Amino acid sequence: MKLRIKNRELRDRVYAESSAIHGTGLFAGADFNKGDYIGSYHGPRAKRNGIYVLWVFDPDDVTDIYGISGRNLLRYLNHSRPGNTEFESAELYARVDIRKGDELTFDYGDEWQDHE
Repeated sequence: MKLRIKNRELRDRVYAESSAIHGTGLFAGADFNKGDYIGSYHGPRAKRNGIYVLWVFDPDDVTDIYGISGRNLLRYLNHSRPGNTEFESAELYARVDIRKGDELTFDYGDEWQDHE
């Protein structure tokens, strides 16, 4: 599967609705096996931290950190530790097998614990 699918294609794979975890959540619109590509976090570069900002780094240069201000459905991912998905840069993958209808979550990281 090609990476960085368009938002209209992402809608065939995931959907947003009310979450028992928090507000709006992101849910699997299809089954995903461990390691499957789900989608790419997309949006303009963020100049500061805020809602829907994902901080990513270049795996070849961990000092190259930048934020992406989410504009697609992936912005509705809620926090869970350890989460059933994980990011590699801005690409989201299934960390475990996920069934259609499951809420998709990821670990926001240690900094998140300061805000809970």
